[in-house]
Amino acid sequence: MAGRIEERLSELGIMLPDAPTPSANYVPFRRSGNQVFIAGQVSITSDEGITGKVGGDLSVDDGYAAARLCGLNILAQLRTALGDDIDRARAVKLGGFVNAPPDFTGPPSVINGVSDLLIEVMGKEAGSHARFAVAVASLPGGSAVEVDAIFEIE
Repeated sequence: MAGRIEERLSELGIMLPDAPTPSANYVPFRRSGNQVFIAGQVSITSDEGITGKVGGDLSVDDGYAAARLCGLNILAQLRTALGDDIDRARAVKLGGFVNAPPDFTGPPSVINGVSDLLIEVMGKEAGSHARFAVAVASLPGGSAVEVDAIFEIE
């Protein structure tokens, strides 16, 4: 039987990608007590990718879409980590990195892509979170965005 989050994904017509495999020497998630720490997820999946500099060759809207793609990867990792317990997850904190030129001042608007997705899928209570959003000079694979996450299991 599908849980609340799986049902909501279906209602929205969202198919989660396969949980990405780490590209270096780390684990994609770590469960510690009642928390799950999701390693940084970039805006690249096996099916699509959004690369480049937001505020340079990419628009803020492109960056928003890239952040949303990171959010899909985060949810895929969370589902792998928790299985049927995913409905017990509550977002706690996101860290958002935007590949951008030095004068770019719009990281919060970009990272809204993942914040909006979590609230849309998990609901306001479970999906709301603290976060930071910063611009950086580069990201792995030329990704436009990278986001990590912390969830609490209730």
